[in-house]
Amino acid sequence: MNADQVAAILPETSMLAACSREELAELIGKASIQPVRVGDVLLEQGEEGDSIVLLLDGVARVSMVAANGREIILDYAESGAVLGEIGMLDGEPRTASVTTIAPGRIMRLSRAAFEGFIEAHPRVAMRMMREMARRLRQANDTIEADRACSAGQRLARALRRLMRPPVENTRLRHDLSQSELGSFVGISRENVNRQLSAWADVGAIEMRQGRIRILDRTYIEEVADTGI
Repeated sequence: MNADQVAAILPETSMLAACSREELAELIGKASIQPVRVGDVLLEQGEEGDSIVLLLDGVARVSMVAANGREIILDYAESGAVLGEIGMLDGEPRTASVTTIAPGRIMRLSRAAFEGFIEAHPRVAMRMMREMARRLRQANDTIEADRACSAGQRLARALRRLMRPPVENTRLRHDLSQSELGSFVGISRENVNRQLSAWADVGAIEMRQGRIRILDRTYIEEVADTGI
């Protein structure tokens, strides 16, 4: 894996996207690249944050277990995602677990290697801080917006996040069960089933063998935006 290949998979908002090719090459030289299988735990909630992970390819579920024992799915990470940076930076136990749901490869960088890189390239640290501040602001905005949303609107917002580009594509990025959708949205499986059935009745979606296809993207977008 070379610097050009890594740069090609990084989204614009990645905390590593601002790195030059030379800086990325240096990071790659300090990291280890590992294959991963379905079900591999890349990071575990509560463990020491002694490394960060870059998902080179594959898909991973980011989740946490709440105080009441309930699993909450926070996100689905895809190629180019940087994971585990919070625990590594603040030295506190990890706040979430990351488990693969598709095979792929990761690049793992130890805390010592990362700190050495930052000391050598302090401008990169500032760019990373700006990106983390942007993420925090975005997370706060999402939480605030979800508080005012009905269960149906929250589910529509989740489906919008999971829709595959281009617009014509009717599949979701990940074929999630209704229980997983409920954990992702924060509503019960029964409420998920009830809402999906209602949308199927009006022709907005189709449920086939437990998988969801979006038939009327505009309808789901409108529900996500207005709740109607």
